[in-house]
Amino acid sequence: MNKQSGSVRTRTDEATSVNRREQILEAAVVVFAEHGYFKATTARVAEKVGISQPYIFKLFKNKEELFVAALDRAFERTIRTFTAVEASGEELLGEAIRVYEQLMETHPSEIILQVQALGIRDEAIRRSMQTGMQRITSLMEEKFTAAGMAHPEVEVSTFMANGMLCHAAMALEMPELKPKHLE
Repeated sequence: MNKQSGSVRTRTDEATSVNRREQILEAAVVVFAEHGYFKATTARVAEKVGISQPYIFKLFKNKEELFVAALDRAFERTIRTFTAVEASGEELLGEAIRVYEQLMETHPSEIILQVQALGIRDEAIRRSMQTGMQRITSLMEEKFTAAGMAHPEVEVSTFMANGMLCHAAMALEMPELKPKHLE
């Protein structure tokens, strides 16, 4: 029985650790979005979660690793969102835009995090941005190709460019920058 209790305790501890990691990442996204990479601190993240700062370092080696994990998490949500888009032909672009706008409304801190990461010259952060952007580009090109669009590479390029402009409009709080055809 003692052995079973230890086994249950281990699973419970693992579940708590995974849950705590998610809480830390969620808080990190908000803290980095609010304060920027250079002004954000792991102490602020810990305070937002209600844990001690050393606990963060049990899960993440340093602030850079935490930022990259938060950025990767934001890209995973974006990938899941676009993967779920199902439409045919010309309806695909409209549906992709609709779910993207919904993502911007429901997870604005993740969008701001991605915008901030564009200007950070740290190699690990740049690699995360490159990987995330490439995954989205490839996914959308596959979707545009499968939808039978004549020039999927042009469609995806236009889609990504409009997305980046929407990111900038959001970060600058200048909705007038948003492409008119997306309103």
